[in-house]
Amino acid sequence: MVHFTAAWCVPSVAMNPFFEELALCYQDILFLSVDVDDVKEAASKMEITAMPTFLLMRQGTQIDKLVGANPDEIKKMVDAFTPQFRSSKISI
Repeated sequence: MVHFTAAWCVPSVAMNPFFEELALCYQDILFLSVDVDDVKEAASKMEITAMPTFLLMRQGTQIDKLVGANPDEIKKMVDAFTPQFRSSKISI
């Protein structure tokens, strides 16, 4: 799960605690935060045009994408990918 973010983007920064909490709840999934200003090539390759953008990937292939700060939809996306790891630990 990749969170494309930028230090200047208030919604992206606001999502950081939620993203960190997700990472703690789904320890079998690798969660990465990528600052688009620090890694422009990756953001360009993945066609990131707005922040925050969340990509769910498997073995380097994009499975799902969500643009915007929407914790409920992000959790749904992760839950749909990992039904065997469904958790109600996050109630944001």
